[in-house]
Amino acid sequence: MIEVGGTWTVFSLRGLRAKAEKALAAAGTAKAGHVVDAKGVERLDTAGAMEILQLAGGPESEIETAKKAHADLFEVVQKNMCEAPRERHESWFLQWLEEIGRNAIHMYEQGVALSAFFGEILVTFAEACISPKRFRINAVVRQMYEVWVRALVIVGVLCFLIGVVIAYQGVQQLKQFGAETFTVEAVAIGMFRELGVLLTAIIVAGRSGSAFTAQIGTMQVNQEVDAMRTIGLNPVEWLVLPRISALVLSMPLLAFWGDMTGLLGGAVACTVYLDFTFVQFFDRLRDTVGPWHFYIGMIKAPVFGMVIAVIGCFEGLQVRGSAESVGQLTTKSVVESIFCVIVLDAVFSIIFLLANV
Repeated sequence: MIEVGGTWTVFSLRGLRAKAEKALAAAGTAKAGHVVDAKGVERLDTAGAMEILQLAGGPESEIETAKKAHADLFEVVQKNMCEAPRERHESWFLQWLEEIGRNAIHMYEQGVALSAFFGEILVTFAEACISPKRFRINAVVRQMYEVWVRALVIVGVLCFLIGVVIAYQGVQQLKQFGAETFTVEAVAIGMFRELGVLLTAIIVAGRSGSAFTAQIGTMQVNQEVDAMRTIGLNPVEWLVLPRISALVLSMPLLAFWGDMTGLLGGAVACTVYLDFTFVQFFDRLRDTVGPWHFYIGMIKAPVFGMVIAVIGCFEGLQVRGSAESVGQLTTKSVVESIFCVIVLDAVFSIIFLLANV
């Protein structure tokens, strides 16, 4: 028999187990199914009862108490004591498959939620078309200033440098075949069809898409969006629609600006590396590059703008809790926007290839 007494609470257990085990070892008592005399226990809690049972050998030990409350507590602890589950050692392959499945489910749920949000935007847009007074022209103009006018410098500089790079690489490669004059077509077709609009979309996704998420997400954290709903204002109409309208209108303008600066960069490079003048560069451009190359880029631009704006606003409305959520979803919106833009660009390329345009 083991006899215990005194105070057995969570605040008095430090070092108690070591002393008790030393006393049991000195007495030569085995730890298995003991009868425990706990009549001398004055104060007891769940941690103390579990400690006594562990010293006695487990939940099968017999406990004798002087108080009914202590007996009831021991009974509850005995019923709920169990062995810790064994640690699972899963193979890396199973963990990898589990991670793929979890990500696939998350992508599916994200796609469903984004589709529902896009449908809500279409309904709100249709209602605004029926009642044009609901269009907030001032908000659209202000957003266009932010996403178009203030982005002209960075878009122009980057597209100019890309035009220089394409022209330089074209001259170096085509010179081997004596066809360096085709650098004009390489620069023009590359900028018009793909690089001008794609670079512009990536810049806009990193600049304006992230700004949309951060602005709306901060309003979510400050409960301003909830306040708008409380007073009967639709956040989609007041926050989302002006931003989408501004970006859809601004993207073709930015893409056109990027195309022109890219061509200028290519013309500068050709005047340096080839015996070309600006007049000769643009004369050859007019004679050899058809207008459809330009139209293809302009067709892509508003679609890319809508995708970036929808994803940015959607992720902003998903912000919950704290400023940390704002940062995480801002990063997520940029990654998703760039991914969707590149996928759509590939889809457009396949469609135009099949249409022989």
